[in-house]
Amino acid sequence: MRVLFLHNRYRIAGGEEAAVEGESALLRTAPGITVDVLEVSNEEIAGAAQTIKTAMLTPYSPAGRRLAAERIRTFRPDVVHVHNFFPTLSPSVYDACRSAGVPVVQTLHNYRLVCANGLLFRAGRACTECLGRTWGLPAVLHGCYRGSRMGSAAVAAMIGVHRVRGTWGRRVDRFIALTEFARALFAEQAGIPREKIAVKPNAAPDGGEGDGAGGFALYVGRLSPEKGLETLLGGAARGLGMPLVVAGTGPLQPQVEAAQRDGKLEYVGRQDAEGVQSLMRKARLLLIPSVCFEGQPLVVAEAFSAGLPIAASRIGSLETLIEENSNGLLFETGNPQALAETVRHFAANPVREPAMRRRARETYEALYRPDANLKMLLAIYEDACAQRAATC
Repeated sequence: MRVLFLHNRYRIAGGEEAAVEGESALLRTAPGITVDVLEVSNEEIAGAAQTIKTAMLTPYSPAGRRLAAERIRTFRPDVVHVHNFFPTLSPSVYDACRSAGVPVVQTLHNYRLVCANGLLFRAGRACTECLGRTWGLPAVLHGCYRGSRMGSAAVAAMIGVHRVRGTWGRRVDRFIALTEFARALFAEQAGIPREKIAVKPNAAPDGGEGDGAGGFALYVGRLSPEKGLETLLGGAARGLGMPLVVAGTGPLQPQVEAAQRDGKLEYVGRQDAEGVQSLMRKARLLLIPSVCFEGQPLVVAEAFSAGLPIAASRIGSLETLIEENSNGLLFETGNPQALAETVRHFAANPVREPAMRRRARETYEALYRPDANLKMLLAIYEDACAQRAATC
């Protein structure tokens, strides 16, 4: 099987870039699989004139279609896997695939098909104002895309045009949602037939099981409002029944450092991959206090790899990633007292911890371990090819 990845890189590399690189590397380990990657970058958008041109072509870029068509012609893929078409490639790449008769798989890394900023988050809270609307007028009024009404109008136009055109339902053979929450949302709000959406999380390397001997609760991630740092710090101030270690950087770093000076936590700064894995092997519980609709946080897979249970906000995808009282715990979103009580109860009842650690590891082996994840991905490709063959 010959697989062509299409991906528009962001200026600042993040989780999507890591997922694309990891998935392409994973496919290359499979016998009989050849992978090519067509990649463009937002760094190529420089200056006001180029920015305006890109905005105008966001709904449909003839240049993006030609670029995809040429790579399809030279590489001759059996399936095209689109990771991100926004903004330079645009949904025009689907037409290039359709003209060539090549099946298309699209991973839904974020919520861009229903939300201009792709996050369903605005003004410090989860936002669903544009859900159920063909045209995202609230996004334009609020300047949801990078604070720009013009940019937001371009993205809202892209979403609306292709909703009316039926692009998502007609031009893509299979979608990959990272969670059951995302699958349900896109089926209900983006007009995608539910049967076309498969659920497959991103894989993560096996960092090795831990034993929780460090005795602490752990937060790993960006130190920013949408990640629930105020909830985390408020919970720490009330007492967690165990020490708290915080790793990461971001705009709320000064508040975290102040809490460290007050003896509420230990701040260890930004950690590389091995540093994160080491902390997870030693921790008793990972905390994810997000107040936004997460996609699939990489730390979930990393924690389960270490056999580390998770205590998370009861919101969005986290509710479907965490099995309450099995591989983790859930608490009320944005409630520091609820977070503190949940962690204290876990700390005071160590008898159930070994079973939760085992279940966390079992979840990793079933869903996130690279070889298991690869089988899921190849099955989706085969389904997409069969779907295209059936409609030709």
